[in-house]
Amino acid sequence: MKQSALVLLFYTLILSSGLFEAFGKDFSTPPRGWNSYDSFSWIVDEEEFLDNAQVVSSRLLPSGYEYVVIDYLWYRKNVKGSSSDSYGYDNIDEWGRLVPDPDRWPSSRHGKGFKEVAQKVHDLGLKFGIHLMRGISLEAVNNNTKILDVTTGLPYVEDGRTWLAGDVGLRDMPCGWMKNGFLSVNTDLGAGRAFLRSLYQQYADWDVDFVKLDCVFGDDFDKKQIITVSEILEGLGRPILFSLSPGTSVTPSMGEAISDYVDLYRITGDSWDNWNDVAAHFDAARDFAAAKQIGADGLHGNSWPDLDMLPLGWLTDPGVQQGPHRKCRLSLDEQKTLLTLWSMAKSPLMFGGDLRQIDDITFNLITNPTLLEIDSYSQNNMEFPYIFTGKSGSLADHAASKSPGKQLQVSNEPEQSILGLTSCNSERAKGWSITLQNRVKQICWNYNTKGRSTLSSCLHKRRPLMKSFKWNNEFIYRQKYEGMFQLLAQRSMKACLDSSTTQRHTASVRPSNLLSTCKWNANQLWRLSDDGTLINPYSGLCATMESAKDYENAAGPRSWIATGVSGEIYLSFFNLSPATTTLSAKIGDLSKVLSSRFLTNNSCNCYEVWSGKDYGLVEGTLSITVNGHGCALFVLKCTV
Repeated sequence: MKQSALVLLFYTLILSSGLFEAFGKDFSTPPRGWNSYDSFSWIVDEEEFLDNAQVVSSRLLPSGYEYVVIDYLWYRKNVKGSSSDSYGYDNIDEWGRLVPDPDRWPSSRHGKGFKEVAQKVHDLGLKFGIHLMRGISLEAVNNNTKILDVTTGLPYVEDGRTWLAGDVGLRDMPCGWMKNGFLSVNTDLGAGRAFLRSLYQQYADWDVDFVKLDCVFGDDFDKKQIITVSEILEGLGRPILFSLSPGTSVTPSMGEAISDYVDLYRITGDSWDNWNDVAAHFDAARDFAAAKQIGADGLHGNSWPDLDMLPLGWLTDPGVQQGPHRKCRLSLDEQKTLLTLWSMAKSPLMFGGDLRQIDDITFNLITNPTLLEIDSYSQNNMEFPYIFTGKSGSLADHAASKSPGKQLQVSNEPEQSILGLTSCNSERAKGWSITLQNRVKQICWNYNTKGRSTLSSCLHKRRPLMKSFKWNNEFIYRQKYEGMFQLLAQRSMKACLDSSTTQRHTASVRPSNLLSTCKWNANQLWRLSDDGTLINPYSGLCATMESAKDYENAAGPRSWIATGVSGEIYLSFFNLSPATTTLSAKIGDLSKVLSSRFLTNNSCNCYEVWSGKDYGLVEGTLSITVNGHGCALFVLKCTV
């Protein structure tokens, strides 16, 4: 029997035996489902959502796709003047909580929320999810709404006073890419925790099974908020999957800090249907695999680094106020590469295209039994560094390539310098110091060039302006940020260094600058530590400076390896170059990353998934010619 038929039979037996359902219930495998963002942006309505849910139930549920998720701004009116960052168009209840827009979600009228939608989803045998933004809406804070105490059903009272939204919304910590939308909540206050508890109790009352919390991770890291939400979810008495999004500038150490509190978390910016976005995921996937974060302990069992949705099939465009209107722009080879990497890295698989118009090619790709079996049940998933080009060529230099992250060019020197963000635990973050140039204090970066220490790049230091400070807690904020400063690229500029992106970025976008209009926000405040790190209190990340040439991302060959439940080895080759290339690996090199029980000799029986070709017994070197931006996926049986 062919290897593909064996895999299909194995997978079918797992599904029919109920094991898949059991795995899904204890969250021990990466979740799968459908999300509305790639096909509807934020304007999806009830009919469109339920139509897609029906297709998930009838066609994708047998392959483990069980979650259907409404993405962001389900509470916003889809009318003239509204947009993804407009103010004053949201539906908010008396307690400052967002509720579905009744024009788009008619079953939500009369205070029902998503209760009826969730019931219809559950009747289809699926689980229901919604996207959420950080903390509390700016509109609720400005309206100073009351806070619900869910234990009494009355306004929250503590220390003899009734607490309001304006008391708990942190105006110094807005969502960087939705400045008119949302603020962090002060979780040190009982009233702040009470507000968040009222939010998530409402979602539990709606029978929500999955929440995707945005703008609390990566550039907008808010560990306190993540932990508080996680603890609230645990106390609701029903399992709700907890996801974080997006993941711009995420580091493995940041993932490790929160993985116990969540089920999945994004490690890149948004992934769309262009090749650069696909290629940008290879470094992030490699780094989290190397840090043993794939399948680490999580909120309900395991946690999963998330490479974002599958932008395949019938799509819209990012940030537009328009539904699905075009086909995926990735070539078929590029789509196979995307799916193979996502599966080898055990990423959650959330399809993003409009399922009402799914074609057979796309359907067969996302239900490929070998990919799904790898995504759910493989182990020892990691990048394989011993691939080479040609049948006897030299090793490809790819394993040490660096993730570019967010960056700002701050020098016009021949060897340009790039400012970026990284974990404060990294040695790359150390090297900042105060210097006096022309009687002006500056924060400068020193790095070693050709064996000598060279003053490379400087930023101008100034105290934050407080004259526009009109908040009730001005004194508290002054104390909180005592000794911190703002940074300007040029002394005369009115734009300050900002740690948080001012717009939602795709995975491959490298912002041309990190400057925004100077204002009293935590994302523009910095502190210089004794160890030479320049830390931002908003994200907890530190600034670093490197040569621009360090960020050149060569398009070359890559490879991943994993092992299966029956002793098989999965080996994938990826050709990131646009030119057709022969890629090879020596069978003997597999033992350098796998234990001896998977490899007892220098030969393997080999089957390639995408071509369907059975290579039989392969000895010595495994080679295949791969199209530009394409891949190969081998299933190897190497034991005797």
